[in-house]
Amino acid sequence: MAEKIFSQVGEAEVTKAIVKGFLEQFYSYANSDVIIVGAGPSGLIAGRELAKQSVKVLIVERNNYLGGGFWIGGYLMNKVTLRSPAEKELQKLGVPCEEHVKGLWVADGPHACSKLIASACDAGVKFANMTMFDDIVLREENRVAGVVINWTPISALPREITCVDPIALESKLVIDCTGHDACVVKKLQDRGLIKMKGFGAMWVEMSEDLVVEYTSEVHPGLIVAGMSVSTVFGLPRMGPTFGAMLLSGEKAAHIALEKLKAMG
Repeated sequence: MAEKIFSQVGEAEVTKAIVKGFLEQFYSYANSDVIIVGAGPSGLIAGRELAKQSVKVLIVERNNYLGGGFWIGGYLMNKVTLRSPAEKELQKLGVPCEEHVKGLWVADGPHACSKLIASACDAGVKFANMTMFDDIVLREENRVAGVVINWTPISALPREITCVDPIALESKLVIDCTGHDACVVKKLQDRGLIKMKGFGAMWVEMSEDLVVEYTSEVHPGLIVAGMSVSTVFGLPRMGPTFGAMLLSGEKAAHIALEKLKAMG
């Protein structure tokens, strides 16, 4: 018999460790300071910047992976582009990048994405993967005060067996980082509380500046960042360049910090 290398722990203890760790974290984050919906680049950087300031942040992501399109770049070619000055964000993360032409930088998507994910985790951000946003929690004067969630696989089940009630998580603020879908804002629109304009055609030079400029609190308790901003305000889409997503995420975090301070 081969010499034992690993600790003598069986299947039941492995299962218990997973269940205990998951449920303890889930229990704790039923109340958060900020819930971010969407773990793309804008959500990750917003979460990181908030968590660095000791803000309790949970990111809800419908997929089984983090990073959104940051992994794969444009047209399934895993190079990501950033226009200056956004390359400084990658340089701070220690991601190698090259200047293709003046003001346009290129980096490996998996490297940039994994570094950004790691920096968010290191700062203290927690995640709920395979968890889809289902609805919003509203309080007095229709203030957004949390999200309603369910397991992502529920959406793939036949309707006759999908009677699985969702659950709610409370938070002081919610940030919509769900990309062009703007899923959180859409729930407000469905209730007649806001009107989205829908994103426009591609225009890189205009889009990135406008996305950062329009990153804001669009309804009490709800901030939009990244491509959700384009959908809400009718801005041009930007295509496979990611600088505005990073800078928009940073701006959303700064807005959230000011709102949290005002709340006391």
